[in-house]
Amino acid sequence: MNEETLLQIAKAEIANKIVLAEDYFNQTFELPMLNLKQRGKIAGSAHLQKNLIKLNLSLFEDNIDEFIQQVIPHEVAHIVCYQLYGKVKPHGREWQAVMHSVFQRPANITHQLDVSNVGISEYNYRCLCPEHVKLSAIRHNRVLKGTQQYRCRQCKTVLKQVLSESLV
Repeated sequence: MNEETLLQIAKAEIANKIVLAEDYFNQTFELPMLNLKQRGKIAGSAHLQKNLIKLNLSLFEDNIDEFIQQVIPHEVAHIVCYQLYGKVKPHGREWQAVMHSVFQRPANITHQLDVSNVGISEYNYRCLCPEHVKLSAIRHNRVLKGTQQYRCRQCKTVLKQVLSESLV
């Protein structure tokens, strides 16, 4: 499916979800802008102050049904919550209520889509645990610049880059 067709499908789904929210809350909501320029492993994002939803074109092409059923409602729920309540926790009770009560969808926070085709570079890091951790190119570059350190969620030690596979 080409990009223009996917854009039209997404716009129609967003408009549909906004109508559902307007009927449920008995108020109008500003229709968000849309682009298909979300990058990386992220399926979609809502930029609340800009009233903008960004969807990942590559993932959308491969997962149209999942985008219609889950990703688009997820992002529209963020927009609706912001327009209703202002700044709230991103996946807090307000957002969950919109997902369940308005859109009749599960309030899943992350997607389970196959991201192997999105062409993201990953770098091996290790801690004291036996398994390696992979960091995205963005996080890897932050480590290289010295602007950020990342810690293992289990052992809490600072992650160190694995420079050679012989260290495995």
